Amino acid sequence: MHNHYVGRFAPSPSGQLHFGSLVTAVASYLDAKSHNGKWLLRMEDIDEPRCIEGVDKDILTTLEAHGLYWDGDVIYQSQQHARYQAVLDDLLTQQKAYFCTCTRKQIKAMGGVYNGHCRTEPVHSNTQDCAVRLKVDTQLEAFDDVLMGKVMPSNSSSDLIAEDVVLKRRDGLFSYNLVVILDDVFQQVNHVIRGCDLIDVTPLQRAVYHTLGYSTPEYGHVPVAAVAPGRKLSKQNRAAPVKNETALDNLVRVMHFLGFSFPNASEFGDIDSALKTAISMWNRKKVVKTSEIIVPQHESTYYSEPL
Repeated sequence: MHNHYVGRFAPSPSGQLHFGSLVTAVASYLDAKSHNGKWLLRMEDIDEPRCIEGVDKDILTTLEAHGLYWDGDVIYQSQQHARYQAVLDDLLTQQKAYFCTCTRKQIKAMGGVYNGHCRTEPVHSNTQDCAVRLKVDTQLEAFDDVLMGKVMPSNSSSDLIAEDVVLKRRDGLFSYNLVVILDDVFQQVNHVIRGCDLIDVTPLQRAVYHTLGYSTPEYGHVPVAAVAPGRKLSKQNRAAPVKNETALDNLVRVMHFLGFSFPNASEFGDIDSALKTAISMWNRKKVVKTSEIIVPQHESTYYSEPL
């Protein structure tokens, strides 16, 4: 690519970083730095009711403890509403987006897939309780994942693309599928390394990029850490927070998890020397080509404290 590499890590401050989050952070950092690129940091706090006060600071502390220093200022989505709304207003003016009154119950009655019911409806005088949807006429396409290879659109993303994507929810919150794209464009991100839990939504997001007239970044997806098949580490299943005091061991574990023959922690004097070695060893072809890897059950308190 002609553009200078710009990557990013975009955690949600709804809980502290767990091992799976650290895998994504390290992989995105190493891919950026091995390409002499920038590595940006963005707090995806658009769903403010789910965010926990102070967790953003904990995330920054954990990244610093692991030597993962970001370039530039941290962007918070909660502080970007005016920019999002300006784009939304513009799309509505150009009739590329429209107000939708359909409830979840009505969409369920459509078979669970939104059928474009409000696309041709007259403009509603009261838009208070409406969602805003984007008119998506772009076909879903396969894409080349820089880590996983060729990815075909799955049935789930095909179902999504059959719908016009929600840009703003009925409760007034901007949707993830809008802001993640607007922020990557705003920050000039052209490489996205993230977890395989998002690989199915990538064809949809690429379609939204095309609909909005933006060029898509290159995507790479790393395996997600799971405590059982289909049970990925997450804040919802009370994944154990990363221990900053074992940063060197954590980095070694991440490298082994991703498929690298990496030296043991005892061979490094500090985290910075270990990271330099990791950057020099980074090779996309060596990353394990699987969507999920099982990790020890102690990584989640789910088993001792059922939901």
